[in-house]
Amino acid sequence: MNTTPLPLEGVTVVAVEQAVAAPFATRQLADLGARVVKVERPDGGDFARGYDTAARGLASHFVWCNRGKESLAVDLKDPRGLAIVRELVAGADVFVQNLAQGAAARLGLDAASLCAAHPRLVAVDISGYGAGGPYAHKRAYDMLVQCEAGLVSVTGTAAQPVKAGIPAADIAAAMYAFSGVLAALLRRATTGRGGPVEVSMLDALAEWMGHPLHQGMHGSPPPARTGLAHSVIAPYDAYATADGEQVLLSVQNDREWRRLAEQVLFRPELADDPDFATNAARTANRERTDATVARALAALTGGEALARLEAAGIACARLNTVADVAAHPQLAARDRWREVGSPVGPLRALLPPITLPGSAEARMGAVPALGEHTDALLRALGMTDEQTSVLRRDGVIA
Repeated sequence: MNTTPLPLEGVTVVAVEQAVAAPFATRQLADLGARVVKVERPDGGDFARGYDTAARGLASHFVWCNRGKESLAVDLKDPRGLAIVRELVAGADVFVQNLAQGAAARLGLDAASLCAAHPRLVAVDISGYGAGGPYAHKRAYDMLVQCEAGLVSVTGTAAQPVKAGIPAADIAAAMYAFSGVLAALLRRATTGRGGPVEVSMLDALAEWMGHPLHQGMHGSPPPARTGLAHSVIAPYDAYATADGEQVLLSVQNDREWRRLAEQVLFRPELADDPDFATNAARTANRERTDATVARALAALTGGEALARLEAAGIACARLNTVADVAAHPQLAARDRWREVGSPVGPLRALLPPITLPGSAEARMGAVPALGEHTDALLRALGMTDEQTSVLRRDGVIA
């Protein structure tokens, strides 16, 4: 069967990036067919390479965010190294950077400067708090931004706020940078001009605060921290089963409550009991509601509970571990797993969530070693082996 090419075939991206926000954004571009040149420091590279050794000796963050890229190890503080990157940018379609605030501008690699010099270029500045304002130069790590954006205040239990278990601020910024690049490339296709794209982690995560933010701004108290429970819906929580599993269920309306009472709890009288018949009543009597559901599910295995809930048309799920997700039957049935190359051999990875039926499959290239592509990239720029040797001797490249 003939397939259409990936949508970003022929697009070249140069990224001076580190950690998660920019690397995760450019990995999305690489998956969709773009050529991504990752610029790293010669002395260790992207510091995310050193976060852990969980992926068979490689860092889990780095493996997740950097497949399908070419690694160029070059010292941007040396004029010769900076000149190499400038030459690459001159031939690129997209440039992405998430250096510390002000660092890119000092190197002349900020979006405004680059777009002024290269009108067709799409250049992205990713920052913690944006280019202006009192927080512009404040250090912005994921947990800190989660706190500043209020996410931590609505996450956790009544007694203890907690951060999200994934880098939510980094991911939010990455996905807005990714979509910003796509929008700017679409505009360039019609106008011939690229232009700057600015994304801050705080802006991105504040947008994701959504309904809690609007509740608070318009006079209502923000949602209480309720752990796995829902602040205004009951029953909506996790309940232990006889075999130690945790099964979540969500009753969204009073019709569903009637089905739960009759077909799962085998307590049909609760459907019309004024203490339980409406969501307002169940929420007001949350402890009794939860205790009633918990008693019924505690007599069943996880599989039995899920089967009974499914038969009654009640939304439900297992509280899976990370290992459970890696073995999830839905992911297996839909053939979502692939292997990608790496310096330590093949590593298992999920297909990206964007599926383009009729198109070539996402390009899930190898995770690069530090400086793996330095020589090839410099040869493509016309540099001789002798010139490359001098740069390596002087520590400009690796």
